[in-house]
Amino acid sequence: MKEIQSNGFLPIIAQAIAEMEELHGEFASINEINLAELGRRTGISRAKLRRLKANGFCETPHGLIGQPKEHLLDGYSSVLDNLLRNGVSNSTVCLGRLQAIGFSGSRSTVKRYIASHKHLIPAKRQQIAPQGNRGRRYTTDPGEAYQMDWGFTDVLDYNEQVYRVACFAMICHHCGECYIEFFPNAKQENLFIGMIHAFQYMGIPRFILTDNMKSVILHRDLEGRPVWQKDYETFMKTIGFETKLCKPRHPFTKGKVERLVRFVKENFLADRVFYNITDLNWHALEWCNSQNGTYHRAVDGVPQRLHMEACGEQLRPLPELDAVRFYLCPERKISFDGFVNYEGRRFGVPYSYPGATARIMRSGDTLYIYSADLSSLLTTHDVTWSRRDSFCEGQYEALQQPEELPTAPVTMQIRQLPKPSGELSFAKFDFDEEEPV
Repeated sequence: MKEIQSNGFLPIIAQAIAEMEELHGEFASINEINLAELGRRTGISRAKLRRLKANGFCETPHGLIGQPKEHLLDGYSSVLDNLLRNGVSNSTVCLGRLQAIGFSGSRSTVKRYIASHKHLIPAKRQQIAPQGNRGRRYTTDPGEAYQMDWGFTDVLDYNEQVYRVACFAMICHHCGECYIEFFPNAKQENLFIGMIHAFQYMGIPRFILTDNMKSVILHRDLEGRPVWQKDYETFMKTIGFETKLCKPRHPFTKGKVERLVRFVKENFLADRVFYNITDLNWHALEWCNSQNGTYHRAVDGVPQRLHMEACGEQLRPLPELDAVRFYLCPERKISFDGFVNYEGRRFGVPYSYPGATARIMRSGDTLYIYSADLSSLLTTHDVTWSRRDSFCEGQYEALQQPEELPTAPVTMQIRQLPKPSGELSFAKFDFDEEEPV
């Protein structure tokens, strides 16, 4: 075949085509060449072979050769280098951090920079090669099931102290709409609050898929049936859903939420700074709205739109019951000095309240203290996130102390002068001014 030319590294292609002609006979045109076999012989990807085939297997100069290089990353390279040194190599995350400080380039510019500076990225530990699996994944109908799980991250505060926060994650099994919220710990009361907030955001499904959490299941009986934790079983009956248990870290049943937790750590939490839990949850809600409104290839659509159209018909809204408010306001004992403990901080309760317990709810940076039956609001506190105690008005009774009165007539009298004004120091030497009698 005469029309095949060679320049640069293309003699490799010419030699491979000659070998193929000896085996299969001479090709009438380049359209008869099997690109898959040519790729195996040359080691060149099939995509590049298609581009070369359009040019008669002649490599043409790149279209950007000769054009002046744009230095869009001037002034931003140090920020990008710090992200790479911290292990953040996701181009979407890096682009978002740069756009927040005024970067106007595209993601391709960031990707090219990351590809040429991979030496800054810390080396990952070697992972075991996957064995492969042909198992069938677990699927559900629209609005039938959600998946939920906990994730954890360490926080370095401004005092160089490290503490841990928990991330509650819930995702729709069918459309992939997600919800995350952060708590100081993963106690059962925070699990209930997170689930109620997720139901307010997405609706109530028929089933919840989760693993063997301590706050969900105690153990299994002799027949293998789950023995639910008492408070969680009451919570299921109050809200109106059922729970299915899955194996921990099992991708075929609850892999969506486990992948969501990993995605939160790699995308949302990467190089994240915040002031307090309230600020972090505001950013988390904005992130959820952004992700739910973005096209996802896995579901071939926008999760928020699919959730409203397909799943919305099968979901139920959260009922407005007093029992739901009890879960949003956990109960706390009042200490002997008139404080309740919530999220590691102490808040004062008015002395006029006679009960031994009170219910607490935090909304943003405001803490509400209710009576034990939620019939009255006792007081509110501004959550400053300081470790110092927060007092309230009327926390302690104004005690009537004994007072001594004179038993004999008072004959002594003394005189009080007004406080001297801050005049010049030489005013005391003014002898012309007469002293008042």
